[in-house]
Formats: sequence, C-alpha cells, structure tokens
Amino acid sequence: MSKTFLFSPGPVMVGENVRQSLTHYDICHRSPEFEELYKDTTDKINKLFKADDSYRSVIISGSGTAANETVLASIFKDGEKALLIRNGEFGNRLKQILDQYKIGYVDCSFEWGKLPDLDAVEKALAADKAVKVICMVFHETSSCMINPVKAVGDLADKYGKMFMVDCVSAAAGQDIDVVDMHITFATSVGGKCVGAYPGSAYVCARENVLKTLTPEMGRNVYLNLARHYQAAAKNNQTPNTPNVNLFWALNTALTNILDEGLDNQIARYKECARVLRDGMKELGLKFLLPEEQMSNTVTSVFLPEGDDLEEFIAKMSDAGYTVYAGKGIFYDMGMFQVANMGEIYTDDCKEFLKALEKCL
Repeated sequence: MSKTFLFSPGPVMVGENVRQSLTHYDICHRSPEFEELYKDTTDKINKLFKADDSYRSVIISGSGTAANETVLASIFKDGEKALLIRNGEFGNRLKQILDQYKIGYVDCSFEWGKLPDLDAVEKALAADKAVKVICMVFHETSSCMINPVKAVGDLADKYGKMFMVDCVSAAAGQDIDVVDMHITFATSVGGKCVGAYPGSAYVCARENVLKTLTPEMGRNVYLNLARHYQAAAKNNQTPNTPNVNLFWALNTALTNILDEGLDNQIARYKECARVLRDGMKELGLKFLLPEEQMSNTVTSVFLPEGDDLEEFIAKMSDAGYTVYAGKGIFYDMGMFQVANMGEIYTDDCKEFLKALEKCL
C-alpha cells in the first residue's frame, strides 16, 4: 500500500516506534505492570504542561471531547455556572456539552476567526457571581487561531475563578504552562500534536481541586473526573477497563517528545509551519488570519476563486496527501486547512508544496 501523508489536524502521522508499541505483549489492566505504566505516563503528561507538584493527571479512554466532557460533567454543583468564551467550532463543542448536561453558563460568543474581546469577558465575569469556572479553547482549530489564554487566566486569578482550557490541539504544539497561565483543568489527547493515536485522552488538573470533587457531583458514570482521580490517586488505576494498547502508544509518543525536548519539538513545528506558509504565499494563496494569530501547527488558507473545494481535496488525496475542508462558514468560503502535527518534517512540507502546486 502507498503511504498517505496526513496534513490534517488529527489523526496524525506517528513515529515507527509509536506504531510498533501497539504490538506490545498483552497485560492485565489490574496488574502492577499497568500501574507502573499509568504512573510513568501521567508523570510525562505533567511535564507536557509544565505542571508542578500541585497538579495531577488522569488518563481517559476516549477522544479529546471525552476529556472535555469529563471535566465539565463533573465539577459543577446546582446553581453554579460556567463562563464560556467561544469563537469557533470547538468553542461550540464546549457549549454543546454544557447544554447537554443543563449546566448554566454566561455565553461570551465572538465571531469565528476573531479574537475574544477581553474587556467584554471581564465585564461578563464581574457581572455574575454564580460563575465558578471560565472555559475556553486554547487552539481553536477551526480557524487555526491561538486564543489569549494567559490574559484570560490572569482574569480567572483576579476574580478567584477556576479556569478550564481545551488544549486538545495545543498540547505539545504550543507553549503551555498551566501554573503561569492559572489553568485549573487542561485537557488533551494523544492523536494530535503529541503524535500518538486518537482515543487516549487525559486531564491535567490542580490536585487540591480534584480532592474536592465527589462521584455524586458527576453527571456521568464513565466520564466522571472524581472516579478517575480517586482510582489514580489510590492505585495508579482507572475506574473502568481502559484501552491498554493505547497507553503504550501514548507513553512512547510522550517519551519521544521528552527525548527530543518539548521546546525543540515546538520549534520544529514552527519551522514546518513557516515552510508551508512561505510556499503557499509564493503560490498566491491567502490566509484566514494574520500569521501572528496562527498556531504552530495548522494553517487556514483559501483556494483561488472559482476552484472547487471538494474536487481539490480529492486531487490532493489522489496525490497522497490528506487536507481538511474548512468547517461551518469557512467551507462556503472555499477554505481548507493544512496541518503539520505529528511525524512531519520540513522535507515533507516541501514535497507537500509540490503536490499542492500541481493540484491547484
């Protein structure tokens, strides 16, 4: 079979040792060997977020949405609210979770592809004393925008609020320091910038907050943060049967990052993005965002006027490259997205640009 290059924001290209880790011999999830694996992996997740000893991580078998739902379904008592900041598809996903569980929230909604207005956020925060947690997305993948997480974290600290950040497409691709950014709960998954597979999600959270949660607070049995924390704190275990094979892959991918150096991986992603963006500019393509607002790993770019988006994506697929069509309003604008997450290097980006030129 010919190799397809995934220039899409998940699933991603994985290293050969990550792929081979899936063939690890079978183990029981209720065994000392699994518990050692769990502890080692969660320790590495903490390093991914530059967390200090006041943070604890747990692993959830599920997608990135599962990690977000685990947090949001587990931390509210009756009458408590979230303040939701959203400016894209994945901010809307957080809204969908809150709506599904009938959790009250103050809706700070902004136009897709536009930075949140921090003055409006602070005004909304000051106006409603029932707000317990501020929620937002770090890397709004639908536009490729990096949201002002540090500034919002400073507001959370100023007003004494918890801060939940969807880092699904940001962890290991952007510089995240949960301590400096005042993040209470950070979520992500293996199948993005970490370079593992979908289905291995995790939450890194302040342990003093985790200790205040009870299973009864949770609106869910499987995605119950208190149950996950209690099992992890007691025995480095999960409350239910996990996808053990994906633990090996996640651990291997995290080891690869720490061996390369987290800052070095982020620098590699930045360089790959630069190569792609310089090449696309040379081809006359236009970007959705100013480059200073873009992430290190996704570029949102418009097709030339008159080109058919689905036809273009099919041509790229035939050439061996997967790219994403824009979501929602961006699809109708002829926007597509090019990602450089996972096992992608500058030479791969240069070959991609050759294929892109032929398919336009």
